[in-house]
This record gives sequence, structure tokens and C-alpha cells, in this order.
Amino acid sequence: MAGDGALSNGAAAGSLEADREAVLAANQRLYDALEIGDLEAIEDVWLSAADADDKHGVICVHPGWPVLRGRAQVTRSYMLIMMNTEYIQFFLTDVEVEVQGDVALVTCTENILSGGEAEEEGELGPLVGGKVVSTNLFRRTEAGWRLWSHHGSPVLTSGDDEDED
Repeated sequence: MAGDGALSNGAAAGSLEADREAVLAANQRLYDALEIGDLEAIEDVWLSAADADDKHGVICVHPGWPVLRGRAQVTRSYMLIMMNTEYIQFFLTDVEVEVQGDVALVTCTENILSGGEAEEEGELGPLVGGKVVSTNLFRRTEAGWRLWSHHGSPVLTSGDDEDED
């Protein structure tokens, strides 16, 4: 009988690790979709219309934005970001995953490189770097792990808080 307990603990650990990997993959899909400007892929990362409607069910806070609730506001926010960002790339660091049953929490630092529109055609626009600490909350659904809530807070760098002389 003692062997049965060890077996079930090992199976549970394997299942937990599989959940962690699936959540990490779902988290990465959000950033991959943003980088290529694929709004449909972004919508697919979030809870579906079966689990959230246009006014409730999902929550998003981008740095400097008010709280956005519902699929319509969240989708619109990503559309606006993509329309006004010529280039964006995410380098995720400090990625941590916690899985508790059908809910998973991912925290990470988004090291962001983004670019604006070029002043002259054929040239590259200015590139700007920034850091955002994000919390992404996922729920397990029949379709897999889906994003329920995203909250991003800007990280002040040493240059942001220097006193002016």
C-alpha cells in the first residue's frame, strides 16, 4: 500500500508539471500574438465568449490605463495598441507559475522593445525600451488554459526617479 501512495504522488507531480508547461505555453501565445499583431490569436488566448461576455468575465489593466472589463473592451485595447505600435518585441524574464486546481497565476517581467513610425519613408522609427511587471491569471477550460485577467505595472528605472538639478 505504501507504494500506491508514492505512485499517486508521482502522478500528481507529473500532472502538475504538465499543467505548468501548458500555462507557460498559453502565456507565451499572448506575447507571440502581440509581436506579430494577430488580433484573432490574442482573442483566442483570452476566455472565450462561452466563459466571458462583452461586459464581464475578463479583466485587463495595461500600464497607465483604467480597468477594462469584458471581451469587447479588452479586445479593443489590444487593437488600439497594435494600431499605434509599429514594432514590439517582448523578452520575458523572472517568469514564475503557480497552479492551484483550475486556476493558474503567472508573474513575469516584460522587457519591451517597441518602435514608432519613421519620420521618413524607408527608414526605421525610434526604438524605446521599457519594463512592465505583469500578473496573468488563467483558468482551465474545455479548450485549455485561457487568460482571465492581465495586470501590467510599469517598472521605474534609475533614470525615471532622478532629481532634477
